[in-house]
Amino acid sequence: MAEKLKVLLQYYGISPWEIEVLYGFLNSHFDVIQDEIEPDEPEFVSVLEIRVPLAFNEAFFEWFTFKKWEKIKGILKEMKRRRGSSNALRVRIKFAGSPRITFLVDSREREYFDNAVEKMDFVLELLPYHLDPQKLPADTTELSYVFDVRSAKWRQGEATGNKRYLFVNGTWKMI
Repeated sequence: MAEKLKVLLQYYGISPWEIEVLYGFLNSHFDVIQDEIEPDEPEFVSVLEIRVPLAFNEAFFEWFTFKKWEKIKGILKEMKRRRGSSNALRVRIKFAGSPRITFLVDSREREYFDNAVEKMDFVLELLPYHLDPQKLPADTTELSYVFDVRSAKWRQGEATGNKRYLFVNGTWKMI
């Protein structure tokens, strides 16, 4: 039998029930490594980072299934609902690949948080355009996305490699 890939749940301020539910959804496809850490982001009561050992692409969703992905999104939205409208919850989901793709969800308002979670998989349609070598900084090893609440869309946020770049007004600016 082939060994399962390992997914990492790194967190603080997340209830045992919430971790158990996430574990249950992920355990069917992955070995789940849990790492409860000390709080290191004082502006947030709860932080959850999920490190997925696969690339963010159609093949991932075909393998993991959209049904399971919908369940993951549901628990993330429930976690926000339980904490109310404040900077109580930050979720970071990191996908392996070249480049690595990271989503950061930390909207204060529940409606925006839920909207960000719901639209994460919409980025799949734009990924070929975003990853075009002519549009992306040459040495990019990680591309992060941030949710723009004004337009209610995911935007490219930062590209990192040997240098760091911010996506500003449709172009990459070195920082």
